[in-house]
Amino acid sequence: MALQTTPDGAGELELELQGEGAPAAGELGKRQKSLTIGAVCKALAQEFPDISISKIRYLEDQKLLTPRRTPGGYRLYTQGDVARLRTILRMQRDEFLPLRVIRQELAAGRSGEATPVPGRVGRDGARAWRPSVSVGEATGALYSIEEVLEDTKAEAKLVRELEEYGVVKGETRGGVRYFDETEREIIAAVAELARYGVGGRNLRVFRSSADREANLLQQILAPALRSRNPQRRKEAVEALENLAAVATHLKHLLLVRDLRKIVR
Repeated sequence: MALQTTPDGAGELELELQGEGAPAAGELGKRQKSLTIGAVCKALAQEFPDISISKIRYLEDQKLLTPRRTPGGYRLYTQGDVARLRTILRMQRDEFLPLRVIRQELAAGRSGEATPVPGRVGRDGARAWRPSVSVGEATGALYSIEEVLEDTKAEAKLVRELEEYGVVKGETRGGVRYFDETEREIIAAVAELARYGVGGRNLRVFRSSADREANLLQQILAPALRSRNPQRRKEAVEALENLAAVATHLKHLLLVRDLRKIVR
């Protein structure tokens, strides 16, 4: 068996079986089903054009993927790993779920085949929208600016811009700057956009849009959300999450429609 460097520049290795001493047919079949990180990118590129080696590695850093490692430390992905990655990417793209929620969905046995379709008809004849956000209390985990920069590969200048324009806020404790999990994921998303020249000031449109949507939903459910009745308040929170799912899906459809006009 010989090792051959892949041309994707990732430093990962393709397995090339040749010459004498090649493994038995059963072992060969198993190895042929394993893919390097570069091959995984190529396999998913048609459905996810923005997939990258760095993004796959980031998902692994977030404990969402656990590929097998060769004795030399190179990643090898099984077909199951690829299917899991495809499910993760679909939940991000189609349902806008944060990584924390995606991790919970996967732990609960969520698979790509079971992915619900937003807007499908429920048993009562109404559309059954799957909440794409959770407005409950966050996990409480905080990450220092150093941890955020290492995890997201963002530049410190970009994070400062995001704070300046109110996209993230963070908090200072004992002289150390911390960000919660949602803000860390916001920074990770913006870091990806930054590769295309998008900076903090360009994101004011996203912040303004989010503020207007939040205010609209608050106006709709304000009385119930302020209720002292625990059951009514619980129902209001569920309704808020449901409305957020509808609004998110609508925004996605409007964006897709406008983008299609651009590429015509």
